[in-house]
Amino acid sequence: MKKVLTIAGSDSCGGAGIQADLKSFSANGVYGMSVITAVTAQNTQGVFAVQDITPDIIGAQIDAIFQDISVDAVKIGMVSQISSIEIISEKLKEYKPKNLVLDPVMISKSGYSLLQPEAKRALIEKLLPLADVLTPNIPEAEAILREVFKKEVKIENVDQMIKASKEIHKLGPKYVLIKGGHLEGKAIDILFDGIKATYIESERIDTKNTHGTGCTLSSAIAANLALGYSTVESVQKAKEYITMAIEHSLDIGKGVGPTNHFYSLYKKAGMNYE
Repeated sequence: MKKVLTIAGSDSCGGAGIQADLKSFSANGVYGMSVITAVTAQNTQGVFAVQDITPDIIGAQIDAIFQDISVDAVKIGMVSQISSIEIISEKLKEYKPKNLVLDPVMISKSGYSLLQPEAKRALIEKLLPLADVLTPNIPEAEAILREVFKKEVKIENVDQMIKASKEIHKLGPKYVLIKGGHLEGKAIDILFDGIKATYIESERIDTKNTHGTGCTLSSAIAANLALGYSTVESVQKAKEYITMAIEHSLDIGKGVGPTNHFYSLYKKAGMNYE
């Protein structure tokens, strides 16, 4: 079985972060492992507190995995502080994993800053160049470009998504996937490889329950890469998976509910857990 590692924060309500990554890995047919970078106190209504894990423990977790188990892909999610980014970058350069997917988590849906402002530059300089696939949503892409150009940047249509993907690609990632979920109309994502922009499109699902969609998508991409699919195929398959998970999302809690990671497996088993 292919083995995939997530390096990310813990979500106490299970819809995003490490918990969503592990569910997504399992649903997509790979064995999931984790390095926890932070513990959050959050639910469907928001993030209320964050405790960062110390860099030495983050590094020790990474060592423990790579010194024992072969890793077929790595997904990086929430890394909130400079020291965390530095140790992760150092360890990834040491172990040189293949198939690295970076989801530049910056702000939660409730507006809580999950990446410290002073750490943006470190994320851009130390982790973006290591990424095989970078998966920012539109606000994250805007934030990256604002940090680079030191001026206001707005992405309001597909043409601007393509332009932004080209600029972000110059920062080092092999592929840039800008997710169009914040625009109106069909859910169009742009995957740019340095030469060609590929449109990856799906119908927009009318639901408020989208907690953890970015985590789930990026971890599904990592799983598909580990399974040997090309980058374009990995993103397309992950897009189909997240669309299904959103379509059958779970109305849990008082706020933004999570996606349904195992819907297709439940359906095959004759169970209905919507």
